[in-house]
Formats: sequence, C-alpha cells, structure tokens
Amino acid sequence: MRVIAGSARRIQLKTIDGMDTRPTTDRIKETLFNMITPYLLDCRFLDFFSGSGAIGIEALSRGAKKAYFVEQNPRAAACIRENLKKTKLEDGAVVMQTDVLSAIARLDGEEPFDYIFMDPPYRTGAEFDALEALKGTSLLNEETVIIIEAALETEFADAEKMGYRVIKEKKYKTNKHIFLERH
Repeated sequence: MRVIAGSARRIQLKTIDGMDTRPTTDRIKETLFNMITPYLLDCRFLDFFSGSGAIGIEALSRGAKKAYFVEQNPRAAACIRENLKKTKLEDGAVVMQTDVLSAIARLDGEEPFDYIFMDPPYRTGAEFDALEALKGTSLLNEETVIIIEAALETEFADAEKMGYRVIKEKKYKTNKHIFLERH
C-alpha cells in the first residue's frame, strides 16, 4: 500500500498484521480521490476507523490543511503515527487513540470538517451509530461531505430519516462508497 499522489507520492505505508484492520486497496483509494481531489486543497478532513491512516494521509498529501485520525486500536494508532512520520505529514495531523463516539464528543465545539470519511468494520452498524452521534454537532454543516466505505449489501435507505441525503454511490466488486450530506 502506498500514497498515490501529492507531496508524499509513492511512499510505501505500513499496515498492522492480522485481521484488525482492512486497508482500502490502492485502486479503490485512487478512484475515491479522483472524485474529491479538486476540493481537498486547504480542507479539514476527519478519518474515522483510520486503520493505517492511508485515507487521511492521502488527503494530506493532496493538499488538505488538517487531518484528524480516529483509531481505537493502539497498534493501529502507532502505525498511523509511524506512517505520518515517514511521509513527513505530522504537522497537519492529529491522531486520536479513542473510539469514534468519544472522539465526536471531544471534538464537538470545533469548526466543521469539509470531509468526514469512515471505514468501520462491515456489518456492525457502527457507521449508523457515528451518523447519529454527528447529528447536531459542530463537526458538520450543509457543505460537509460524509463518505462511508461499506459492504455492498449495506442499505442506507434510513439515512434520510436520520437527516442525511445520499448524494452519490460508487460500487466496487466487494464494497462501496456512499457520499452523504446533511439536509
């Protein structure tokens, strides 16, 4: 796994061994960033369930002003810090070793993020818990785009009832990205 473009282009990233994380493949990451790169310059990026930090690091490499990484697993959080050091992107990063719901509570009161990306464990409903917790916080506004990486069969029909609108869906062989905004 590597950084695809930007200031840290081609730098190989470390991942932790085992099944605790599921890194987004380079091909899927490249497709995702081809869609959002024009809007990344100077943005605030929040990466939930960060794993190795590859998504937030890619955002920083491509011009994001600040990226927050939220990862509960201590080994994965250490991996994120190591990858940030290797890519020389530590200055624009904040690593929070905590669960997503606690991070939302701690961050509430700060300015909104431009992008919130989450890649939770599939089929656990963790993305819906995070969406519920985000409602009414300062972390998102009408312009914030939330991107969720989910299993293909995950349904987002209830997102509307939660106060979100699906603005785009990109399907891959085994998973998909859902783009949401608050309405």
